[in-house]
Amino acid sequence: MWLDLNKLRSLASQGKIIWKRHALERILERELSRAIVLQVIADGELIEDYSEDRPLPSGLLLGWDGKRPVHVVVTLDSDEELVAVITAYEPATEHFEPDFRTRRKE
Repeated sequence: MWLDLNKLRSLASQGKIIWKRHALERILERELSRAIVLQVIADGELIEDYSEDRPLPSGLLLGWDGKRPVHVVVTLDSDEELVAVITAYEPATEHFEPDFRTRRKE
């Protein structure tokens, strides 16, 4: 996979993060917090690779807020040495299997 989780986590722990407006709006709307998103970045599992995304490839992380699953979409801008948080949400079982890692077949 293209996403270097160690670099992503290192940059995030240094506060080298851009919070996209969409992400901030969704975090508020979905009763998440920046702290929860940062925890998912620190401890989450990369479950989908969007290496074809443009302008930069991105990836989907799965983490947990207690028993609540949380997905975070991030990109790593290696040139700028920044992590961009694109969105965050609680995955729905209508779109994901009960493991919250596997998309349901449509």
